[in-house]
Amino acid sequence: MNEAIIERIRTVINHYGLTVSTFADKIGVQRSSISHLLNGRNRPSLDFVLKVVQTYPEVNLYWLLNGKGEFPPKENLEHSSPILDSDVFNTEERTIKSSTTEKNQKEPVKIVIFYADGSFESFNAKN
Repeated sequence: MNEAIIERIRTVINHYGLTVSTFADKIGVQRSSISHLLNGRNRPSLDFVLKVVQTYPEVNLYWLLNGKGEFPPKENLEHSSPILDSDVFNTEERTIKSSTTEKNQKEPVKIVIFYADGSFESFNAKN
């Protein structure tokens, strides 16, 4: 399982055309951490996985953790430039913030529960 997630991390790095150092800087981890992870010395922590998903919202959490789903998402294949993808997600983020501000309340979108055995469950909010 550890090798599979490492390969998916390599896929993300290659998809964006990043060096390992640049990837580490962008997600906010030490460069040596990425090196140890890619060489199989360390396993990715929950914090690491969350930093990847927060930095690159188009990376599917399920795909990154267990290979279910796809990356890149089919709807984003024509926007393979990281700059274009970033602009698309920033626009969506502004729309979500705007609608939340109008209601003056926060509404959950998804809840993810992580268990000690490495498994997790996800629950989507119903509208």
